[in-house]
Amino acid sequence: MRTRRHFPLILSAALLACGGDTESARDIPVRISDSAGVRIVEYAGVPDVEPPFALAEEPRYRHGDGPADYIFQFAEAGRLFPDGSAVVADWYSEVVVLSPDGTTHKVLAKVGEGPGEVIEPYALFVLGRDSVLVPDRRQSRLTLFVGDSVARTARLPRAAHFGLAGIGSSGELMMMDRYAYRSWVDIEEEWLAGHMTLFDTETGALDTVASYDHVPRQRSGQTRPIIRPVGEVTVAAGRFVQTRSDRPEITWRLPDGTVTQIVRWRPGPNLLTEELLEHGESYNRMIGRMNYGVSEARLEEIIQEDMSRYRDMIGQPVPLFGSPFADADGNLWLPSYRPAYPEEGSPYTVISPDGEWLGQVETPPRFRILDVTGGLVLGVLRDDMDVENVVVYEVVR
Repeated sequence: MRTRRHFPLILSAALLACGGDTESARDIPVRISDSAGVRIVEYAGVPDVEPPFALAEEPRYRHGDGPADYIFQFAEAGRLFPDGSAVVADWYSEVVVLSPDGTTHKVLAKVGEGPGEVIEPYALFVLGRDSVLVPDRRQSRLTLFVGDSVARTARLPRAAHFGLAGIGSSGELMMMDRYAYRSWVDIEEEWLAGHMTLFDTETGALDTVASYDHVPRQRSGQTRPIIRPVGEVTVAAGRFVQTRSDRPEITWRLPDGTVTQIVRWRPGPNLLTEELLEHGESYNRMIGRMNYGVSEARLEEIIQEDMSRYRDMIGQPVPLFGSPFADADGNLWLPSYRPAYPEEGSPYTVISPDGEWLGQVETPPRFRILDVTGGLVLGVLRDDMDVENVVVYEVVR
C-alpha cells in the first residue's frame, strides 16, 4: 500500500528597498543601479528571510495511485490550465490531460508519427483555457491543440540541438541550444557557445540574437567529467533569461537580445556531500530499472560503479544550481544542485522579474516541481516503489 505524504512547502520573501535604505533582511546589503539602461542588482551575500506563506496541508488532488489513474513512467514536463486541470507529457510517451479535481484523465496525444501524435515531447506551453503547444524533438514538429483537436502544426528547425524555450509577448518562438555535445571537443574557446534564436514558423527563418556559454570544453582523450557546469536559457515573461551554473549571476534579455537586467550574489562554497549522493543513488537506481533490463544484482553493480565516481569527488566544488524554470508571473526558480536529474527534493531559490530575492522553496525528498501558476503548484511525487504521482497544491497565506 502506498503511503500518502503531506508536507509544508515554504517560500521566503523580502521587500528590497530601492533608494537610500540598502539593507535587505538579515542585514544582507543590496545595491541597485543602472548602467546604460541595464538594471543591475547586486547582493553582498545570500538573503535569508522569514516565509510569508506555505502550501495547504492537503493537496487539491493527487493522480497516480488510484486504480483508474494514468500510470506515468516519467513526467518530463507539465503545465497548469487556468481551471486547475493539468497537461503532462510522459517521457517518450503520451501527453495526458488531468481534470481539475484530478479524478479523471484523457490522452491528448498518443505515441506515433501521425497528425496529433508525438514521440519525444520535451516541453508544454499553455496558451489559453484549453490550448496547449507541444514541441516534439524527435519529429522536429510543433503541434497546437485546442480542446481535443489539432488546430495547427508547424515544422521546427531540423537540428537536434535546437529547443523551444518559450514564447514572446508578440507570439514569436524563442529558441535555445539544448546540450549541443556533438562539437564540444577541442573547440578553441573555453566554452562552446549556445545561441538565443527567434524562429518564424511561416518562413522557416532563424534569427540569432545573442550567444551564451553553453558547455565547457573537453580535450581529446579526456573522460567526460561526471559533474560539470552548464549554461542554460529559459524564457520568463517574454524575456530570455540566461544562467551558467557555476556563476552566481543571471541575465535578462529582450527578444532582440538586448540586455535589460543582471542580478549577482555572493554565495559561500558549494561542495559535494554524502547527503547529496544519497539522493543521486536513489534516482539512478530508478532510471536503471527503467532502462537496463538486467537483474537486480547486476543493476546494483552498475549503480555502485557509477556512484564510486561521485564519491571520489566528495568535498569538491559542484554547480550552484540546476536547470532553472519560470512561473506564470515571470519569477525565476533556481533549484539547488543535485547529482542527478531532475533535482528531486531540491530547495528552489526564487527571484522576481525585477531581481528581488524572494527566498527559497523547500521541497521533500522525491518531489519535483513542474509548474507554478495561479496560486497552484504542479509537481511529481515519487513513492517508495518509484511510482510517480502528479499532485497539485494550493498556496495559502
